[in-house]
Amino acid sequence: MMQYLIIGVVGFIAVIVLLVVFKFIGIWIRARVANAPVSMLTLIAMWLRKVPPALIVDSRITAAKAGLFITTDQLEAHYLAGGHVDHVVLSLIAADKAEIPLTFDRACAIDLAVKGTAKTVLEAVRTSINPAVIDCPGGGQKIDAVARDGISVRARARVTVRTNLDRFVGGATEETIIARVGEGIVTSIGSATSYKDVLENPDHISRLVLEKGLDANTAFEILSIDIADVDVGENVGAKLQTEQAEADKHVAQAKAEVRRAAAVATEQEMAARTQEMRAKVVEAEAEIPMAIAEAFRSGNLGIMDYTRYRNIVADTEMRESIAGDSMDESGKKG
Repeated sequence: MMQYLIIGVVGFIAVIVLLVVFKFIGIWIRARVANAPVSMLTLIAMWLRKVPPALIVDSRITAAKAGLFITTDQLEAHYLAGGHVDHVVLSLIAADKAEIPLTFDRACAIDLAVKGTAKTVLEAVRTSINPAVIDCPGGGQKIDAVARDGISVRARARVTVRTNLDRFVGGATEETIIARVGEGIVTSIGSATSYKDVLENPDHISRLVLEKGLDANTAFEILSIDIADVDVGENVGAKLQTEQAEADKHVAQAKAEVRRAAAVATEQEMAARTQEMRAKVVEAEAEIPMAIAEAFRSGNLGIMDYTRYRNIVADTEMRESIAGDSMDESGKKG
């Protein structure tokens, strides 16, 4: 029984070993034939660590065929860190063929930096080899700026950039380049004396913007800035002056309305004072008969004096009546 038990255990172990060998024999042979050997124990260890052995071995074979020496431990460590092993290897090969200095650690850092974005480390290296063009501001739009003469100028630029691998990790992205170039275009157009100067020499804008060193602390190196399109917008200065004149007109109208209201109030006040003075005159005239009666009683006024007074009053009323009729007739004749 003991012999049967030993034979069974040995057979079970042999079956497991055969299964494992059968699982990794193809990868092991492929690595051995490609002159990038990987031991069977290493493959089993990768499998236990949940690292895909085929990906690691194929990436190592690719690097070895390109003349690069990368160990499986380096590839495993980058995979466990969440990186893309195949992208790193391809980027190292591209950089080596283009004679661009790029180490494995730098490539891994770039790959982890672009994780979660639409870019890859391979694209970063390719952009370093073949410069890319960025539209500013992008989306087919244009940047509006106003020259000193008040005329609006709209411009669109194309920025040729190359990836700076040394500043890629921690450097600003394309959005910063677009923002800085847009700011430089607005400043350059705003400093122009006339919109005609901008239309005649659009390269002056790109030259001034390029001299500002806009690629500082960014992941790119600006090679050139070309003004792709320039056209004239609206007359902002005239529009602002028109709006200011309209506002001044409203202010003047408001002030005139205040003065008119004050004049009307003064007129009403004067009319009230006139009525008040007329009332005082009527009141004073009402006291005349009483004064005459008192003069009679006190002996200061005689009957002849009163008669002459009445004659004078009658004569005055007659003169006023004649004068009024003459004015009416002359008015009718006119």
